[in-house]
Amino acid sequence: MSKTKNILIVGVGGQGSILASNILSMGLIEAGFDVKMAEIHGMSQRGGSVSSQVRYGEKVFSPIIIKGEADIIVAFELMEALRWLEYLKPDGKIIVNDYKIPPISITSKGIEYPKNIMKELESKVEVYLIDGYKYANKLGNAKVMNIIMLGALLKFLDLEEIDFNEIIESAVKEKFIDVNIEALNYGKSLI
Repeated sequence: MSKTKNILIVGVGGQGSILASNILSMGLIEAGFDVKMAEIHGMSQRGGSVSSQVRYGEKVFSPIIIKGEADIIVAFELMEALRWLEYLKPDGKIIVNDYKIPPISITSKGIEYPKNIMKELESKVEVYLIDGYKYANKLGNAKVMNIIMLGALLKFLDLEEIDFNEIIESAVKEKFIDVNIEALNYGKSLI
């Protein structure tokens, strides 16, 4: 593979986008790719926007994805999907968690969370909508939503030979290994 691929993972602080990006990056490295990753935390501890940019290929010179160059966006929150949409290639895909976290900037001013986000997204790009929190709650741990979304993303990548279960074992606390592996496999089954 000579062409660099670009994956943008976006969400709100506390949703686990950095962990998902780290697990993805470890898998891509194991697959033999040169991988660069950049994170932007913003006001993540206050529910602000968080993004991870993962670029991989034979040789990657920069971790930064420019507007219009993301092959896939994985959005852990609806408004974040819309906020980052301009980074997606015209023929790119977006995987969206059907979940709303109204930012303080909206709620403090008494403004309603925007309606019709999905309608706007679907009018512009190919969208895969997943209710990650619903499925995570079925597994008994809402915090594994990020790994469900990662599992869905993996269905679009040619990484079947990589043992992501082993990577998860090295990336999460021992007591959360089983539920994260279950979440990953569940996410794969949703696409």
